[in-house]
Amino acid sequence: MMPEQDTKQALVVLCTCADAENAAQLAKGIVGTGLAACVNVLSEIRSIYRWRGKVQDEAETLMIIKTTRARYADLEAWLRDNHPYDVPEVLALPVVAGSEPYIAWLTAETS
Repeated sequence: MMPEQDTKQALVVLCTCADAENAAQLAKGIVGTGLAACVNVLSEIRSIYRWRGKVQDEAETLMIIKTTRARYADLEAWLRDNHPYDVPEVLALPVVAGSEPYIAWLTAETS
């Protein structure tokens, strides 16, 4: 486990997409522009949510995006500009512990 001050910069960002093809396209753009070191694409999740006053039940694809606090604002702006949803889910979760080599790699790839 890394010292706390080193992991404070790492974030995991969750973002849902309509399908795996759209998620893969977005993920390639995110990693290709250096906004994240890695994006996992988890196909066929089930999302139940309220949208415009109605409960929705939809199949979606989840992106798990690994980035840093320094890149977060640019990542969020990029997703707002490139995501097809009117209001894309963009939720950043802090990393409280992690493998030192992985955190170092993540930081290097997003610098």
